[in-house]
Amino acid sequence: MISSMTGFASYEYKNEFGSFVWEIRSVNQRFLEQYFKLPDELRSIEGDAREILKHELERGKVECTLKFYPNIDNNNIHFNEKLAKQLVANAEQVNSFLNDKSNSSFNPIDILAWPGVIDSGSADDDQVKNSALEGFKQAIAKLKDTRVREGEKLSTILLDKLNKIEQEVAKVTEHMPDILKWQKDKIETAFKDLNVTLDPARLEQEIILIAQRIDVAEELDRLRSHVTETNAILKKGGACGRRLDFMMQEFNRESNTLASKSINTEITNSAIELKVLIEQMREQIQNIE
Repeated sequence: MISSMTGFASYEYKNEFGSFVWEIRSVNQRFLEQYFKLPDELRSIEGDAREILKHELERGKVECTLKFYPNIDNNNIHFNEKLAKQLVANAEQVNSFLNDKSNSSFNPIDILAWPGVIDSGSADDDQVKNSALEGFKQAIAKLKDTRVREGEKLSTILLDKLNKIEQEVAKVTEHMPDILKWQKDKIETAFKDLNVTLDPARLEQEIILIAQRIDVAEELDRLRSHVTETNAILKKGGACGRRLDFMMQEFNRESNTLASKSINTEITNSAIELKVLIEQMREQIQNIE
């Protein structure tokens, strides 16, 4: 199965240390880019969280946010009076710079909410960090599930496009004998209109040379081969976005050659349709991990 690089997951849980809320968002990106927004008391887990994420995902721009609401042990609350006084003094100093004295007041609750002013001291730091990391693993698992579900939708779209490419290849293959006959008749008619008698052997030779120039059998074979290989990649799954992107380049090369050799409206139309299908596939593949 394949995975999209686009997804969102939220994981909320509570334990004896408090409430944790993880939110992870991911979008398509050429490589793996990680961004973390963590509370001050849990900033030290970022390194471990990055390692965890690197082992779980290979591509995508991933934004991870953690909100932590610790349980307060009323019997063991530590009030950092020195820090609170410093914050009040700094706030009053800032107010003194303001012309509008109506803004001189401030809410004491804001001071208490400042990191480090209140410490419940009820939990071991390592235990809290381990709990946060365990929750992060659960959030990643949920994110991967959403990316897989989105990947299944993308796979269905790509398989449909591949089927249509096969139909266009079959259409061109079916029409090639008629196109060669049409070209031969066109040459013979041109010589008849000019009242020129051409040696049958020479005419056959010219027809063969023209047929070689407009022959697209190799291009059609390679297109069929690319369809088979792309189907195999999708079936194998995993982080296959780069391989699929490479296959689109190969598809595009053959469709361009097919268009350049075209001497018939039907082949030209098929070549255009192939390019449209390939571009539609390429756009979807940009979202695949």
